[in-house]
Amino acid sequence: MKTNKTFLLLAALLCQRVAAQNPIVPMGVYIADPSSRVAPDGQLYIYGSTDIDTRHYCSPIYHVLSSPDACQWTLHRNSFEWSETLYAPDVMLRNGTYYLYYDTPDGSEFVAVSKKPEGPFTDGVRIEGPRQIDPNIFIDDDGQAYYFWGQYSAKGAKMNPDMKTLDLSSVVEGVVTEKEHFFHEGSYVIKRGKYYYYIYADISRNRRPTCLGYAMATSPLGPYEYKGIIIDNAGCDPDVWNNHGSIVEFQGQWYVLYHRSTHNSHYMRKACIEPITFNADGTINEVEMTTQGAGSPLDATARIDAARACLLKGNVRVRRTAEDETREELGAIHSDDAAAWKYLNFGKGTRRFDIHLKSQKGGTVLVHVDAPDGKIVGEVNVPAGNGWQTISTKIQKTKGIHAVWFEFKGDNVSGDDELFRIDWFRFARS
Repeated sequence: MKTNKTFLLLAALLCQRVAAQNPIVPMGVYIADPSSRVAPDGQLYIYGSTDIDTRHYCSPIYHVLSSPDACQWTLHRNSFEWSETLYAPDVMLRNGTYYLYYDTPDGSEFVAVSKKPEGPFTDGVRIEGPRQIDPNIFIDDDGQAYYFWGQYSAKGAKMNPDMKTLDLSSVVEGVVTEKEHFFHEGSYVIKRGKYYYYIYADISRNRRPTCLGYAMATSPLGPYEYKGIIIDNAGCDPDVWNNHGSIVEFQGQWYVLYHRSTHNSHYMRKACIEPITFNADGTINEVEMTTQGAGSPLDATARIDAARACLLKGNVRVRRTAEDETREELGAIHSDDAAAWKYLNFGKGTRRFDIHLKSQKGGTVLVHVDAPDGKIVGEVNVPAGNGWQTISTKIQKTKGIHAVWFEFKGDNVSGDDELFRIDWFRFARS
């Protein structure tokens, strides 16, 4: 009996469930560079890097996420561990074996194996030939596997049947490039209909690779024609730098997987998901970041974690709480900052607003709908004080589906000072 209890406790620690909203990782966990794969068990699996601090990209650990419906997610911890930092991975199933491809700080690229999609992966061996970052695997309709990698100028080659070596005579340089396609890094190739799609971190906006862009071709190794942007994560954090992700068809719907930065840093990134649509000519429509993700608009009367804000303006950022590193909050809030959650369903109407926050200086939270300067439906006057408190206030009746924006007001602060720390909020019928 003791052994069974120990096993159940370990299983609970290794596998955590996550609610149906963005980000799709548990609070306190930071998974970036999401590569998406549908396994024979019918579940969607996400493989990515694990960030652990605000000074470095990635870590020596990989976790895996899985979902039966793209809404409820299970975190499988420590699916692979290495002696040094592990950068953006990819996984491919072939002949009953799952192959995990990854790279290390010196540019070496490796492959490890498992019999299960969630790992654990073992027996990592180096792949001779490629030296750079972000490996990606694609298997064409005729069974030929291809390997893509690189930064600024992507490279591609055919893989040998062992899935561990490349046909080095087939290497193509410049499959997509920064000059012609705004390619920065993060290769991911799929085929839909007659077209091949090359998905990658796109540097065409903001002088940063905050976008996931794509190019199309009629052959896996090109030539590719640049087509545009799928999603842009600019605005998710004051200091966001990059994006990296994938697209996947799952249960009849196409999705884009991407990440957002937190902690006012290039790092501490969190995987997210949004549904996407295609046009008749095969091009992809750009989508926005949301809080609802793959699910329906969130129930406005349920408690909503403030850390699930999808847009931030000003100094405000998502960060771990000082009291509990498994929790996250909105903090470092200055006057005139703003934050948004998209989208909330108010149903037939709400008339009250509750917010759980902490403020030493006091100030005001203005609740807008639809836009940062949209209609103000409520105003919360926050008294100064040192402790966490829940404040309730009457608001104008609000019904239907809306984006919600908070606008923050108070005495000017700077540096590490802040007006508020916000944990959660909700609306109520009366």
